[in-house]
Amino acid sequence: MNTIARVALDHAQASGSPPASFDPWREIASRSAEWVAAQSIVLRDAIVVVPFLEMLAPARRAFARLGVWMPRIETTQTLAAGLGPPTGTGNDGGFDAALDTLVAMQLLARESWGADWSRRDPRGFEHGARRIVAAAHELGRAVAAVAPDDRSAWWDTARSGLRSGGGPGGKERVLTQIALEWAAAAPVPATDRLFALHPSAWIAVEAGGGDPLVGRLMSASVAPALVIATDVSLDDPFAALADAAGDAPAFVLCDGFEDQATAAAAQVLDHLGRAERPVALIAQDRVLVRRIRALLERAGVRVGDETGWKLSTTRAGSAVMALLVAARHTASADAYLDWLKSLPIGASTHGSALAALESSCRRSGTSRRDAIATLALDAGASRLHGGAMATLHALEAPSRRSLPEWLDVVGAALDRSGALARLRDDAAGRQALAALAIDPPLDVDRRRALAGEVEVITLAEFTRWVDDLFERVAFRPAPGGDPAGEGASSGVDVVITPLARAMLRPFAALVFPGADDHTLGRADSIDSILPRALEDALGLAGRSTRADAELFAFAQALRLPRVTLLRSRGDASEPVAESRLVERLRLALAERGRALRPWRDPRVERRIPAEPVRAGAPSISAALLPERLSASAYEALRACPYRFFARSVLRLGEADELDDEVEKRDYGSWLHAVLHVFHLEREARTDRPGRVADTSRLVEIGAAQLAEAGFDPASFLPFDASFAAFAPRYVDWLHEREREGWSWSAGETELAFAPAELEGVELFGRIDRIDRFGHGDGAVLELIDYKTGSAAKLKSAMVERFEDTQLAFYAALVGSGTDQPLRASYLALDGSHGLEPIDHLDVAVSAQALVAGAARDLRRLREGVGLPPLGAGSACDYCEARGLCRRDHWSADDARAPAASDCVPSR
Repeated sequence: MNTIARVALDHAQASGSPPASFDPWREIASRSAEWVAAQSIVLRDAIVVVPFLEMLAPARRAFARLGVWMPRIETTQTLAAGLGPPTGTGNDGGFDAALDTLVAMQLLARESWGADWSRRDPRGFEHGARRIVAAAHELGRAVAAVAPDDRSAWWDTARSGLRSGGGPGGKERVLTQIALEWAAAAPVPATDRLFALHPSAWIAVEAGGGDPLVGRLMSASVAPALVIATDVSLDDPFAALADAAGDAPAFVLCDGFEDQATAAAAQVLDHLGRAERPVALIAQDRVLVRRIRALLERAGVRVGDETGWKLSTTRAGSAVMALLVAARHTASADAYLDWLKSLPIGASTHGSALAALESSCRRSGTSRRDAIATLALDAGASRLHGGAMATLHALEAPSRRSLPEWLDVVGAALDRSGALARLRDDAAGRQALAALAIDPPLDVDRRRALAGEVEVITLAEFTRWVDDLFERVAFRPAPGGDPAGEGASSGVDVVITPLARAMLRPFAALVFPGADDHTLGRADSIDSILPRALEDALGLAGRSTRADAELFAFAQALRLPRVTLLRSRGDASEPVAESRLVERLRLALAERGRALRPWRDPRVERRIPAEPVRAGAPSISAALLPERLSASAYEALRACPYRFFARSVLRLGEADELDDEVEKRDYGSWLHAVLHVFHLEREARTDRPGRVADTSRLVEIGAAQLAEAGFDPASFLPFDASFAAFAPRYVDWLHEREREGWSWSAGETELAFAPAELEGVELFGRIDRIDRFGHGDGAVLELIDYKTGSAAKLKSAMVERFEDTQLAFYAALVGSGTDQPLRASYLALDGSHGLEPIDHLDVAVSAQALVAGAARDLRRLREGVGLPPLGAGSACDYCEARGLCRRDHWSADDARAPAASDCVPSR
């Protein structure tokens, strides 16, 4: 055994000093060379171990400046990789992590309690499998730091520690035992090769806490060893910073998310403007940093991102997931169309065919992918649909495959659809294909191992696996150079990096957004199923160790020159407190009569002249006026002329949703169809059935219409219950009405009428129901419009009958073809105690006034009078044209009545 020497670096660092003064590697290299010389060791045969990959470049530069033979400078992982091929069977870290979750779920499902758990609580079952994998990986990382000769005793300690546990948490202990045995059966770690090395000396740079593997390597070696400790003391971690002569870090308290993002971006730009580069941007809050990155890139800043973003959020990941979701036999039409839209559109005919296919689906209300086969499609849409379904059917059958087979068929489907070539041309696409082991493909041995290791899975299980994989793998775009380089040789201006990766790197400045209690100082809150007693017994990186490592990293970051800490007062509506690490820093400074430096805001105030948004009043050419007007179109003109302009002149409209959810409007359309079929069938009979027979038949027709409409029975269940209560109430109302002398005459009647006053414009509409009272010339007609909405709203709208457009409009249509007296009413169908008619009194007079008013309105439109948005009343609450009129952006002083020249529709 050898003696391990230990030296500590001086932590004093003047934050206001120039960047060249912060170079810990110069001292590390110098101390190492002095120690090697004192030990009479050959430096070129020594091994210098640094904590992580980003330290290699600055460490090698520092040793090269000594002008002596270079030692071997590595991390433990790069050193093991240089000694031979990987010992495991993994293709990629994310691949194996997602694969382990799948295998864990299959292992648990083999047990009777596990199978019952998966049926009873699928999400909890999957979460349990994920916790097993996380614990197994944690144990695997810990045991990799144990010398091979001591490993058996380490596992014995772990097993005895689990057996000694008692009390609650039985399921967690079972999951932990599975994780332990799984980790114990894992292949020998590649780092075991390091114990066979015989360098002239071991030199370890300690930053962010000690590395157990490096410590055991030194203890097991006969070569002399040196540990260069760069960490602060846990007893007083900020003492050196507080005692330093330079400026303390600046602190910024922002008003919210956007204020913090712009402040951080401005601070970065201020550093770059003074040639202080590269700047470290700490990715503590990823959402916030994404916004800051967008602001910086908008300013032309070259940004290197060492954290990346999840593959699931990239266009490439979405394209693969869209294919898998569309391939399910229960896929919605929306999911199917989303997949088609993600494909590369070649010829214009392909794009027009896709538009025609989507139009057919929306026009027919088709919500399921399989139901598209029943539609009458044009030739282009039919060819597109046929080719797409052939690709999807190849994925659907057979329903269960091995994982390598799934990868093969997905690769073939991507190739057939044209997506594979585009993925290969995209950086994120190439990473997605590599993560899936599609390109480059799995080797023969790995395929064989996977086929035996993983049971056959369904498409749904494979889709979950891909989703899990894309959530685990980060897309990292290729950097523009050495991100940690010095001066002008670096290819980037700003490096986005995690806090732990900023240690001992030659950054000229550091900007730290998100220094609040939500994101900084919470490393000890990580969830784990491993008991704390077991973590302590095995020397695992438990909660306290993780908290210490975060404290070390934060203290190391504060050693950089020109540090700026930022946080917000609140997160949305929730107040946010200061991080406890920042509070400790404040206290350390206060004990020495110092404080965090006030921030000088580099943002430049710009005064922009007020340009209030005014309500427009577009005029239209007479040639653009619609040739036909429906009741809803004229109601739009009366409610708000701008809505009429958007609907009837610009021909704009909302696309119908393609989902299985049944809405109140769907129920209303279905009920109209049910009542129409019921009355047609009843009118054709020679006898009049009784209440019981009518009710039974109405319910039967409802069931038949439900099947024909294709609604999901589960989604329709609430409306089905309403209909069950409605049917007897409707029959009671119908029989009472027939006793009064009224009879059903017609339903769903389409009528059109072109009054001379409208100068060629035709009125048209469909009337729900026309009843007749009496016979011959003395007969009276009543127009009835079914309503499933609130009866109270209908009554309030009828207080001023000239405000009602629909019944007056229908009366004008019917009155144009008959001299019989007319009545009109709305029939509220949803009354809890019975059906309630709401009459429109003197509807014939209202009809005449409506036609006269429409004539005046159309005449003024032909004369070029403007169509102002009214911007008032309940009509705006659910207006689909609200965004077009910019009502929510109008100046406060523009809330005015329309001018005399504006088109104010007649009432």
